[in-house]
Amino acid sequence: MKTVIITGSTRGIGKGLAENFLKQGCKVVITGRSQAQVDEVVTQFAGQFGIQQVSGLACDVSSYDQLQALWDHAVATFSTVDIWINNAGISLPRKPLEQQDPAAIHSIIATNLAGVMLASSVALKGMKTQNHGQIWNMEGFGSNDATQPGMTIYGATKRAVTYLNKSLQKELKGTAVQVNTLSPGIVVTDLLVGDYDTSSAEWLKVKKIFNILGDTVETVTPWLVKGILATDKSGTKVAWLTNGKAFVRFMTAGFNKRDLFSDLG
Repeated sequence: MKTVIITGSTRGIGKGLAENFLKQGCKVVITGRSQAQVDEVVTQFAGQFGIQQVSGLACDVSSYDQLQALWDHAVATFSTVDIWINNAGISLPRKPLEQQDPAAIHSIIATNLAGVMLASSVALKGMKTQNHGQIWNMEGFGSNDATQPGMTIYGATKRAVTYLNKSLQKELKGTAVQVNTLSPGIVVTDLLVGDYDTSSAEWLKVKKIFNILGDTVETVTPWLVKGILATDKSGTKVAWLTNGKAFVRFMTAGFNKRDLFSDLG
């Protein structure tokens, strides 16, 4: 089966993807900024799926050298890399641009945009050498031109990733390397909830929408993994929350009472 690298895979969507690739018999390289957290997840999955199926190495995606070391580690451990998923991402508190901490602005751009570019560069070089491979870049709010107050910086990074994908798909035409898009929709994670003051009126309002359109990691990631493994051409988009699904969710919201945030109190 295939070997997969997933950035930001010590928790949330990334960890869910890793678990479901392992369930499908794939070999997975876990990575995150903390080696201790990486080791913890590797130990957990090794106990479930076997130590021969999983490995891990800490990596800051804003560092080209660390990304290259991650690729080299995967090849040394599993001989090849078939799928590289750029999942690592951060967000900022929802407030106007001029109120954001300048250091935080640099940090989100370094992770959400520069990190994806640098990781894609490393993966492209390696995949061209081995003459096969897929890069999957993660969509988020702003990828489809949606805008919202307080989301200026995050949305701009995700809109840029859409351009990056389309441009790389043209650059790689005629090669054995594919660039595709992963769109998980609204998934309940620390990243999502962390943007809000959960005692605020704004949270109460947006929580209603999330309970209609959102889903858990356990629901979304098995479906995404099956879609990725079934893909064999560049330019593919695997999307969980389609327009049709969103329409049905809104139309039936009155009959399906959901509370994805019950553990928040």
